[in-house]
Amino acid sequence: QGSQYINRKGYFSMVLQALVDHKGRFTNINVGWPGKVHDTRVFRNSGLFRWLQEGIYFPDQKITIGDVEMPIVILGDPAYPLMPWLMKPYTGTLDSSKELFNYRLSKCRMVVQCAFG
Repeated sequence: QGSQYINRKGYFSMVLQALVDHKGRFTNINVGWPGKVHDTRVFRNSGLFRWLQEGIYFPDQKITIGDVEMPIVILGDPAYPLMPWLMKPYTGTLDSSKELFNYRLSKCRMVVQCAFG
């Protein structure tokens, strides 16, 4: 099934899904899906997704920012599903507060870009 490894850009590839923490450390890796498979499908079929759904990956962990205690979440791009444990940017027509949220979320996701770099 070699054609399954040809991605949307037209070259052969394999999908690498990785979770990076706030310090740029890889905490979960999933590799091997054909390049033609969408990232969301890989994610929804991963052990990480199941563990997050079952509350196993971050069991009862919270983080305190200032004086606000909040749950630990992962950050995804717009293709990923919005979940209680997954934040993603707003899409469509945005007001200034949603644009600001997207900007700040993007700055947080830069840690991931740097880890891969």
